[in-house]
Amino acid sequence: MILLPPDNFLALPEQWSGLERSRVAVLPVPYEHTTSFGKGTASGPGSILEASGQVELYDEELDAEIYTLTGGIATLKPLAPGGNDAVAVESIRKNVNGLIEKDKTVVCIGGEHTISIGSARAYSERYQDLSVLQLDAHSDLREEYEGNRYSHACVMARVYEFNKNIVQAGIRSQCREEADFIRQKQIKTFYAFDLRGRRYSADRYAWHDAVIGSLRENVYLTIDCDFFDPGLMPAVGTPEPGGFGWQETVSFLRRLSGCRRIVGFDITELSPIPGLIHPQFVMAKLIYKLIGYIFSRG
Repeated sequence: MILLPPDNFLALPEQWSGLERSRVAVLPVPYEHTTSFGKGTASGPGSILEASGQVELYDEELDAEIYTLTGGIATLKPLAPGGNDAVAVESIRKNVNGLIEKDKTVVCIGGEHTISIGSARAYSERYQDLSVLQLDAHSDLREEYEGNRYSHACVMARVYEFNKNIVQAGIRSQCREEADFIRQKQIKTFYAFDLRGRRYSADRYAWHDAVIGSLRENVYLTIDCDFFDPGLMPAVGTPEPGGFGWQETVSFLRRLSGCRRIVGFDITELSPIPGLIHPQFVMAKLIYKLIGYIFSRG
């Protein structure tokens, strides 16, 4: 049921990676079916887990070995949902729901962004006041793409069907259909050019307050790797220039974690590049850092 060292997240020893005592459960979901440009997201979870073994367990910012704040971090064996996309999404929902029932904070590692539908639905069923915050280069609000309503390009359109409280940040690529949908439904979308242009004030951190102020108390966070600039994160299927850097992202996540309760999150769309190791290491460190922010809250 769970992965043991050295194959689990951070290569944690068994006493710190058992499911019963750990308050965090990492669920790898190497699902890839609808990617439309660069391929390889099915290898993303494994590459992140492998790289995580090189992450230092002590965090100088938080002055803590983060895994001790959570009673440990358990890593489930990779979920390989079968059937069509709808069946796969339902399988993910059921598995995440089962972990929520065990009082775990679930971290899903994709795989393509489609996996987020199942996880976000499980959390939306548990928390009526839940916002879904999407950090992404793309709106993912198409009704269908290449004939598939479960395409990675339609993720947030599917989420909107069961949770109207979606907030998007970092968006810098969309089609006219998505722009119209955002206006018609009054989706809270924070475009990269506005965040970078300091529309919200001369204070470079003012956009933090703007985004966070649009969220409810409980937040499910979905992070597409292409939210980051390709210079930092080239290993994605659909890279977009003008993305975000490490420090500006983690400073936002720390502020978010202090102001709202992040109940679960996912990382998706990493497509490893042979011979290039820094993208998966960056994502492994981001996961660990975000867990630390969540469990040091208050």
